[in-house]
Order: sequence, then C-alpha cells, then structure tokens
Amino acid sequence: MIYPTILCGGSGTRLWPLSRKSYPKQFVPLVGEKTLFQASVERLQGAVEGQKFAAPLVLTGSDFRFIVTEQLAAIGIDPGAILIEPEGRNTAPAVLAAALYLIEQDPEATLLVAPSDHVVPDAAAFHGAVAKGLEATRQGKLVTFGIQPDRPETGYGYLELTEKPDGSGAAIDLRQFVEKPDAERAADMLAAGTFLWNAGIFLFRARDIIDAFARHCPELTAPVTASVAQAASDLGFLRLDPAAWSDVTDISIDYAVMERADNLTVVPFDSGWSDLGGWDAVWREAEGDGSGVVVSGAATAIDCSDTLLRSDSERLEVVGIGLENIMAVAMNDAVLVAPMDRAQDVKKAVDALKAKSAPQATTFPKDHRPWGWFESLVVGDRFQVKRIHVHPGASLSLQSHFHRSEHWIVVEGTAEVTVDDETRLVTENQSVYIPLGAVHRMTNPGKMPMVLIEVQTGSYVGEDDIVRYEDIYARGQGAKG
Repeated sequence: MIYPTILCGGSGTRLWPLSRKSYPKQFVPLVGEKTLFQASVERLQGAVEGQKFAAPLVLTGSDFRFIVTEQLAAIGIDPGAILIEPEGRNTAPAVLAAALYLIEQDPEATLLVAPSDHVVPDAAAFHGAVAKGLEATRQGKLVTFGIQPDRPETGYGYLELTEKPDGSGAAIDLRQFVEKPDAERAADMLAAGTFLWNAGIFLFRARDIIDAFARHCPELTAPVTASVAQAASDLGFLRLDPAAWSDVTDISIDYAVMERADNLTVVPFDSGWSDLGGWDAVWREAEGDGSGVVVSGAATAIDCSDTLLRSDSERLEVVGIGLENIMAVAMNDAVLVAPMDRAQDVKKAVDALKAKSAPQATTFPKDHRPWGWFESLVVGDRFQVKRIHVHPGASLSLQSHFHRSEHWIVVEGTAEVTVDDETRLVTENQSVYIPLGAVHRMTNPGKMPMVLIEVQTGSYVGEDDIVRYEDIYARGQGAKG
C-alpha cells in the first residue's frame, strides 16, 4: 500500500488576507470549487501500477482538526488517521511521526508525503511520476519530486541534478539542494536545464526514512518515538504526546535528512504544478480573459490588464479601472492592493499588522468551530452581534456566561434550545432570551444548516467568558464556542 501522508499546517501569510493563521490557505477554494486540501486528498486516490493508495494519513494542529474532518466528509473520504501535533515543529518531526505510526500498522508501508496546499491539475500525470518513484523506493532510495521550471522563479528552492532530464520521467541522481536564488542566478539555472524546483513532495518506504533519521538526525528519534508511543486517542483523532513533543527540534526534512542522505534520487515532473505561494501564482493558475485579467467574486474590471481582482465578501464590491499588473483582494475586514511583482512581500503586511496588534493579521473573519462557524457583524463597547451557522446534527456545548446575556433569533432552520431546565424548539422568525448566568445550549436537530442572529449585551463579550458543563467535542474550560 501507498500511504498518502498529508501535511496540513502552516500560517499562510503570503496569501493574506484570504489565508491567515487561524484559517490557512489549504482550507480555502483558491482555484476551483474545492479547497486545496480536498484537491490534494482526491489526487491521491486509486492505485499506481497495482499498488493501492490507502486512506490518507493527515498531520495537523489541534485548531484545524475539525476543519479537516468536515472537509474530508464533504468529499466522501474517510481518513486512515488524523495525527494531532501539540505544536508545529516543521516538516521533519511530522514526517518521522507519520513513518513511526505507519510502520506499526504495516511494516511494508510506503509513504507519499505531500503538502496540503499544492495545485497539480493533471492527477494522472502525477500518478505516472509516482510510478517512476516506486521503482526507486524498491531499491531503498528516498525519492523527491522536482518540477520542470518554466520561468526564472526566485520564490522556490531548487534541486540540481547530475544530468538533464531526458523526458522519460526516470529518476535522476541529485547533485545538491540550492536555496532560493536571486533573479540573475535563477535565469542561469533555467538556461542550464539541470535544475528543477524543489516541490517538497517525497516518496519512501517507512523503514528507509526511519533509518535515515537515525543516521542523519538522531536527536529527533527519541522524542518523536516517545510522542507517538504515548499518543492518546481523542474523538477519533490521535494526539501525539505533548510532553515528549516539547523536546522535538524545529527543523525541516530537507535540513534534517535530505541534504545529508546519499540515497536520494529525484523524479522530474513537467505536467503542471504550483504551491500557490503568492497571489501572482493564483493569478497564473486561474483562467483570465484575453487581457490577462482574473476576476473572482464580487469584482469588476474595466480597461485592466494582467490584473487579479477578488472579493470574498458578499457585501463588498471591488472595481478596478485602468489597472495593470495589480492584485487587489478584499474581505469583510481587510483589503490588499499591491503591484503583482510585490506578491512575495505580502508577508510584510502581516508583520506590520502584528506589530500594531491588529486582529486582521492572524484572525479570519469567520471563526470555524467543530459545530459550524460564526462571524461578528457589529461589535461595540457593551454589545456584539453575530451570525451563527450550525451544521445539521451539531450542538454547541452546555454553557453559561458571567458577564453577558444573549438574544437568539433563528433566521434559517430550527434550533433546539435549552435554557436551564427547559428545552424547546425555536423555528424561523422566532427568538429566545438567554439571561446572564443561565445554563444554555443550542442544537440543530434538522438535516439542513441552522442560522441564527445572536445579540450579546453585557460588561464583557469576549469569547473566553464561558463556563462549560458538557461538550460532545471534549473541549476544556475556557475554550471558545
């Protein structure tokens, strides 16, 4: 079996404001109707030359665990396992944890490690490249995939090969890794023909990568092994042990193993790939008009060229007039406007917003929870108005508040509402009052989403004003939602 191992972390700063720390780009439908995470999982289905893809193994953080399960359910795919990292420690510990977990399930496991936020339009061509890689893994090789460059890109690292690819897709030995170059160096490498972009996608047998870690980065072996061995099951997730994980070094798999290994080989891939590392990459992947204009959402372009206009707010229309080489991205709470060639500098905007403690730097307008999501519509000194969306069959925790009362108005569906000792159904256009201190809960008993407007009033309306009594999602006191 080939075990798709999906790395699903990251902060998504280069695609701000749509991608943020609380809701990074892999969960957003940037290109097409499905999210990058969903497309990544779907790409790794079926079989390659008789070797079947197993159910995916996903590594993610605690904040994203329910988003992962929700998006997998939406495309009808059950995960093999979802491993929860206590803290992000880069790719090396995540890959080693996956290998140690899988080898206990299947001593002959082969891992196909892939980020969750890449675009690969031709899945069949990628399966062909995986087939070439499998030939090498049978010889004990560690395989990485290199992308045939079509421009002198300065935003990617490179792989220097010992010879030019001959078009067959056969694996080629690696000479060295090359860090992100400047423009002149990138142009020289493109002309040389022996340099490929480093895709960060890997294929190897579990036992071979475990041996490679033991040889080249032994300091990771003990704490990661302990964290996997002491992992605890939690609502269908597997939480790696946080105490052991705290001793894990923050290091990428390239630095930990790949740059030191002598059994590494590269499979060239030339059928389309992008890591969507900036809005310029989104613009390139999208289908623009004859003038190179890409419009998405509530956006209108007039006499523009080579421009990306995008609005992800149903209440905000973006209009561009006479723009050239411009990217403009709007959301309810933030707007980005910059020249297309400054796409890699978007992360500077995030840093600047963090420095002024602006919530837009990291917090997504919609706050996603296990039961659905909410967004704040209006916030004042002593009040807040929210729109709350509850999935069918989902339920918020049984809770109370010290500092606020709440008014709920159901606008779609039906809510089952508990207030102290009373439980009743509240349908569309009906409302209910939750007094300060009352023990309460809302549930969606129906088969359609339930939406309500919540008006909070009180001396404090922060998300941490909560006493939790029961919660089907096993969140602790003070957890949000």
